[in-house]
Amino acid sequence: MSQLGPNGEYPNRGLITVMIMLATIMQVLDTTIANVALPSMTGDLGASQDTITWVLTSYIVAAAIMTPVTGWLADRIGKRELFLVSIVGFVVASLMCGLAWNLSAMVLFRLVQGIFGAAIVPLSQTFLLDINPREKAGSAMAMWGAGIMVGPIIGPTLGGWLTESYNWRWVFLINLPVGILAFLGCVAYLPKSVLRRRRFDFFGFAMLSMGIGALQMILDRGGEVDWFASTEIVIYAGLALTGFWVFIIQINTSPMPFLEPVMFRDRNFRIGLMFIFIIGIILLASLALLPPMLSKIFGYPTITTGLVMGPRGVGTMISMLLVGKLVRTVDARFLVIFGLILTAASLYYMTGFSPMMGAGPVIWTGVLQGLGLGLVFVPLSTIAFSTIDARFRADATSLFSLVRNIGSSIGISIVSTMLARNIQVNHVDLGAAINPYNEVLAQVSPAAVSGNSLALSQLDGLVNLQAAMVSYIDDFYLMMLVTLAAIPLAMILRKPEMMAKTGTPVTVHAD
Repeated sequence: MSQLGPNGEYPNRGLITVMIMLATIMQVLDTTIANVALPSMTGDLGASQDTITWVLTSYIVAAAIMTPVTGWLADRIGKRELFLVSIVGFVVASLMCGLAWNLSAMVLFRLVQGIFGAAIVPLSQTFLLDINPREKAGSAMAMWGAGIMVGPIIGPTLGGWLTESYNWRWVFLINLPVGILAFLGCVAYLPKSVLRRRRFDFFGFAMLSMGIGALQMILDRGGEVDWFASTEIVIYAGLALTGFWVFIIQINTSPMPFLEPVMFRDRNFRIGLMFIFIIGIILLASLALLPPMLSKIFGYPTITTGLVMGPRGVGTMISMLLVGKLVRTVDARFLVIFGLILTAASLYYMTGFSPMMGAGPVIWTGVLQGLGLGLVFVPLSTIAFSTIDARFRADATSLFSLVRNIGSSIGISIVSTMLARNIQVNHVDLGAAINPYNEVLAQVSPAAVSGNSLALSQLDGLVNLQAAMVSYIDDFYLMMLVTLAAIPLAMILRKPEMMAKTGTPVTVHAD
């Protein structure tokens, strides 16, 4: 087991990092890898198009509810022990998902998978911050951020390849070798932590869980039932507001709250939470838009879609490698601003997409966006935890992951809803020009003007294509505005103090 060496450093830090990142990538992949396998699961599990989405929803809701409890469990049983239990539970649940015999069994096993997987990402970030001296925190966050951001990008590609080459069950079974290797490495090298006994605020946890669960149900079900026109969504909204409101009152009045409110006095952490919420929106919302666009408008098969989107991950990896070094010498706030500008620029160029173009613009804008998001993610993670007390680290990282995931869910819901509605609106607008009195149409397609059914059918297909393309462009434009709106937040961040080579602790700043 890895313990501190005579110079105060962990001798097996490299091996610890590799094993932690194996477990992290395994968990992050499962947030997107199963998406492309849903059509194949539908028949095998006896599900319908409406009910098969519970395979995704059950995992997301369970993980969201359990993420905030990571800090308390880590203090209660130890970070090392919780991490090992999480890996084992996640791997066993993955095996059962791969063996699922019907939809009910699959949903149950995905719930279990989400429960055990919830702690892996925040604990991995906590461990990397713990085992690295402060002057190397930027490099550690670069490694962690690479796994967090590249995982969702390669997930659909890997899932599509496994589904087409083997079958959908391998989407889950692939976790077994990765998880076993990560578990064995963590058993050998992960350091133990000091236990911190604190009472569990069950009421606070219950209220937060109710708020998070109801919010996730709104985001997952809203598009299907026409949002607030449905009584179901109104009930969920009431539960979410009640849960969050009572939780806020509870943590500010309880002598032993579920989350220490003193954490939120740290300005960098507060702004960091706002920022990571926006990054969650931008990262997964754009990822949610591209695969259906490439499939429906450009006619790319799943494998080709993955290859076209792959360079986005390359851009992220390049920026992660660079920023891990730059964050030691360059003001992290400038890196964040420059990254946001690159991301906004990529989204601006994406508003020029056309059904007639090749794969080139998708590739190079993806690389540019990957570079930008990488430049934002690492400095943001470094700044957000640079001034917070180490005893709050597990709680803080769990909140960081939770807010990022909520941002992702909200972003996906917004762009998906806008896309569906804009397609209808744009179809009506474009279709209005198709009439016998349109002189341009009469010159281009006389057969359509004369009422030829084949010509009208072809024309309708073109209108559908253009309406969808314009709707995707509208979404890209919205994401660009969201990105630009985040830039002023970077100026509010407090510049972290320069760390001495000895790793002297930074004083906590509270407003």
